[in-house]
Amino acid sequence: MTSVSQASPLGSTDIATPAVPMLVRTRKGIAAARPALPGPVVLVPTMGALHDGHRSPLRVARELAGPGGSVLVSIFVNPLQFSPAEDFDRYPRPIEHDLAVCSQERVTAVFAPDTAQMYPTAPRVTVNPGPLGRLFEGKSRPGFFDGVLTVVLKLFELTEPDAAVFGAKDAQQLVLIRQMVADLDLGVEIVEAPLHRDQDGLAASSRNAYLSAAERRSALALSRALAAAAAIASQGAGAALTAASVVLTEAAVASPPVRLDYLALADPETFTEVGDDYGGPALLLVAAKVGGTRLIDNVRLHLGLLTGSADAGPGARGGAA
Repeated sequence: MTSVSQASPLGSTDIATPAVPMLVRTRKGIAAARPALPGPVVLVPTMGALHDGHRSPLRVARELAGPGGSVLVSIFVNPLQFSPAEDFDRYPRPIEHDLAVCSQERVTAVFAPDTAQMYPTAPRVTVNPGPLGRLFEGKSRPGFFDGVLTVVLKLFELTEPDAAVFGAKDAQQLVLIRQMVADLDLGVEIVEAPLHRDQDGLAASSRNAYLSAAERRSALALSRALAAAAAIASQGAGAALTAASVVLTEAAVASPPVRLDYLALADPETFTEVGDDYGGPALLLVAAKVGGTRLIDNVRLHLGLLTGSADAGPGARGGAA
């Protein structure tokens, strides 16, 4: 069958050569290969350019699948989630490197279709993410979550996984995918993998490769801002947000500058922005540009409750930053 092939073993430094994953390129190929994959089958959807941050979901997937199950990785740069002004054409596509990482992480099979395979015709029906999909990332990148949910739904239909793993860095995406699975009765377990940071604290991302050395130094303000907020979270939402804002205000006049898109505290389930009098679990979300590279990050906090605000709850602010 020409649509299913074996990738070349590359890059491992292990003494024992890791298993080589099956490489599947077409819709017919995945339809033929899927029944032969031992269950449970755990899917890790990616856009490729795999880095150390991807090892977190890959390892979670392997643990979920167990020694007898299958980890299936999809690699597809989805045009529906890029605006005309974004980096679709230059987004890195190092397939040989990606296959090597998959081999090292004991991936069973890789589904790497091209655009014609995923979208044989231009889609006229897409998934509407609802009100949550218009906040934060959805507000900054109109249509982004329509494209994300549409391709994830298609991948679920094509690969029929028992579970799928998504990284915690894309926190809003994770909530929306869980909501789609529940609302559409898709029957796929959605599992969160921990956010991975590089040694300098920057959240791992394929787009980090775009950063110059000077831009990367400036970009570290994002993780510093989150850390500053976490250090003072017990003093309440207002204090945490102020601490992060101070770091990012200084970064705005750095060379090169950090250009803030949004900084907000949100309820981790509803993504409703919370007020200064809120206490309890929250996500501090940040998005910014450094040079031509847009970066996102987040941290989970447990915010202290201000005195006299025992009945306070999420939603006091409303809307996105």
